[in-house]
This record gives sequence, structure tokens and C-alpha cells, in this order.
Amino acid sequence: MREIKSVIPNLQALKALAHPERLKMLGILRLEGPQTATTLAQRLGLNSGATSYHLRQLAAHALIEADETRGNKRDRWWRARHDSTVIEPADMEGKAQDAGMAMLQAVIAQHAAAAQGAHDRFHSLPAEWQHAQTFSDFTIPLSAERAQALMDEIEAILWKAKENAPAPGSPLPKGWRPFTVHLHGFPYVPVDKDNP
Repeated sequence: MREIKSVIPNLQALKALAHPERLKMLGILRLEGPQTATTLAQRLGLNSGATSYHLRQLAAHALIEADETRGNKRDRWWRARHDSTVIEPADMEGKAQDAGMAMLQAVIAQHAAAAQGAHDRFHSLPAEWQHAQTFSDFTIPLSAERAQALMDEIEAILWKAKENAPAPGSPLPKGWRPFTVHLHGFPYVPVDKDNP
């Protein structure tokens, strides 16, 4: 079992993470391992100057660091310092809560894009991966306390699976691939003309 490193970002780091491109870069570095600004720029359709700026911003907030074992001064590689970012906007106030919610807005947009991408690539997957994929929702009447207990239980299962999996960016056993689970839990909002 490996140790999962998490970070609880401060206000300035939350503001940095609210930028969608920075959030994407951090995600790539966490999941795929070290990258250069040039590689990230090509993948994300950005210029290398803007990408370098975003990487320096992430480094300034101790979210990533230079990988001194690779490259040289001209060809700088970057790596993530943590496996996950943990925030709880309900425990924040004022500007910190606003920054946390702005970051979560960027996360929600990325989750939606990732789910759409998975849907779009469904037919290119082998049958076993098609069966492993799901887009489900469960609306269950619960008290706030029971809802929190349910989320805690589901998250505990996911953290255990993460701890027992190979480290991101490391070689995977044959037939394995990164598998994404997006967990969203929230009070039901009735669908009507004001909430499509």
C-alpha cells in the first residue's frame, strides 16, 4: 500500500487553481508523471510561454516542482508534489470560500468534459472496458448526517483503492489503465424552467 500525499491549498493557491488550464496541467502531471512546458503546451493547444507562466504559478504555490532528475536548464521538466487536492468549502468563509467555489467550478467543468470524452470514445474501448464504464445517478432521501456518512463511506472505498494501486505515471500491469471515478453528491434540485 502506498502513501497518498494530499495538499490543502491556501487562499492564493485556490485562486491559482481556479484557472482551468492550470487545473488541467496539474491533473496531467499527477496522472501521467513529469512533463515539459513544451509537451503540455502542445497537448493543451497553448503557446509555451503561457504554459511556462502557468507552471511557474503552480510551483509558486508548492503544487508542483521542477524534476531535477530530468532535462536541463533549457528543457525543464515539472512534476506534481501531491496526489490530490483536498478542499471543503463548507468549512471556509469569505474570500477563501469564494476561491474554493471558483476552483470547484473549474473542476465541475473538467468533470463534464471528461465524462463527455469518455462517452465519445465508448465504441473504441474493448468490451471489458465498455462494461466497466457507467454513468449512473442515485437520488435517495437522506438526512444531512446520513448523506455525509454515505459520502464518507464511498470516499473511504475510493481512497483504499487508490492506496492499493500503482502510483500515477508508473508502468501498469498488462490490461490495466487509469480509471476515473467522479464523485458528486448534492441535494436534489427539481428540474423545471428555472433549473433545466
